[in-house]
Amino acid sequence: MSTDIRIKKGLNINLVGAAEPSTSKAVSSNVYAINLNDFHGLTPKMLVKTGAEVKAGEALFYNKDIEEMLFCSPVSGELVEIERGARRRILTLRILADKEQKTLEHTPLNPEKADAEAIRNFLLQTGCWPFIRQRPYDRIADPEVVPKAIFISAYITAPLAADINYSLKGREAELQAALTALSKLTPGKVRVGVGKGEDNIFNGLKDIEIHRVSGPHPAGLVGTQINRIDPINKGERVWTLSPQDLVIIGEALLTGKYNPQRVVALAGSGVKKPQYYTTRIGAEISTFLYASGVTQKNIRVINGDVLTGSKSRPDGHLGFYNNTVTVIPEGDDYELFGWNKPVFDKISTTRALTFSWLNPRKKYDLDTNTNGEHRAFVVTGQYEKVFPLDIYPMQLLKACMVQDIDEMEQLGLYEVSPEDFSLTEFICISKQPHQQIIRQGLDLLHKEIG
Repeated sequence: MSTDIRIKKGLNINLVGAAEPSTSKAVSSNVYAINLNDFHGLTPKMLVKTGAEVKAGEALFYNKDIEEMLFCSPVSGELVEIERGARRRILTLRILADKEQKTLEHTPLNPEKADAEAIRNFLLQTGCWPFIRQRPYDRIADPEVVPKAIFISAYITAPLAADINYSLKGREAELQAALTALSKLTPGKVRVGVGKGEDNIFNGLKDIEIHRVSGPHPAGLVGTQINRIDPINKGERVWTLSPQDLVIIGEALLTGKYNPQRVVALAGSGVKKPQYYTTRIGAEISTFLYASGVTQKNIRVINGDVLTGSKSRPDGHLGFYNNTVTVIPEGDDYELFGWNKPVFDKISTTRALTFSWLNPRKKYDLDTNTNGEHRAFVVTGQYEKVFPLDIYPMQLLKACMVQDIDEMEQLGLYEVSPEDFSLTEFICISKQPHQQIIRQGLDLLHKEIG
């Protein structure tokens, strides 16, 4: 069964530097890292100490609130550093990889014959559970809570994001195993959003309901699809996963091994040869960045896409949930009289001295310059033009800023995550940090209501 979803509001940000459909194997990283900032709201409790030898798939720490939830090493080697911050909060774990990898093996699980409890325990023990996230609050899912549905978006509209059909080609067996397992964890359906009219890798797979999506970004965000298909009400839970994470879960079910391999799209105008690389979660970005060559010295390396990713150093490490690394010019220069002359090389939703609306398919070479400083939060009506959710974005942002919990609930904060406001942040003439505001609102709601 298929249900069409057509999104009219939004904005496609067409950038130069899309990854070519060519895959190379990245150089093996010497050091792999797990950044605890990837797991928002988590309090880790270490299971091993500095200097310990670990296997790939061996647990490094667990969730203090849910002790069964394990987080495993992406490679075998020595835990050489536990970086701590204020109040001894753990920030990063670094593992010096062995030349010959050793993997912890579990007994494979047949998802067609296993029940929900066996599947849940298997995912917790093998370190695959952190790939499952929940809404509201946009955190790792609580295994004790049964979701009303599970959503997966295979229609990617973010700028320069990895092509799912290309990066997952040939992994249908792993995808099917993961989807069958997930279908037993919810009384509802596993809903997959795919592009309308395209030959998608999920077509033909079972235990899912396909929704064909069309429209500009953010039509590809899972939050947009949830809002159109089955909105979240107070007291309800929905789980979300990315397609590449399904492959890791499926491989663990079929082989009993935790193999956090990624096909990463290295994209952006900052690299000479944007393409795909095969690597692992936590690998050093420099192991594949310089293989493609950089176009200039002053670049910004983004762990993720340009709208939702985080700033990284070239010697930083691939994020736990990321399958895209974007490189664009830094943009720390000043443009003389940039505020009062016609602009032809930037994207804008207004028509005040800007002309991107004349050629919507033109590709731009943008940098990180925000073209203005933080200023008063004014009502312009621009957010509503690119925000397709049935929510008032300006009012919700202000409710979060003043910490009005009743208003936050009534205006739909349960339905959103920070990434849903990445596009409104991009076009914001007040230069407000929308994603940060939403994150702080979600944290407050979780603390007060849970």
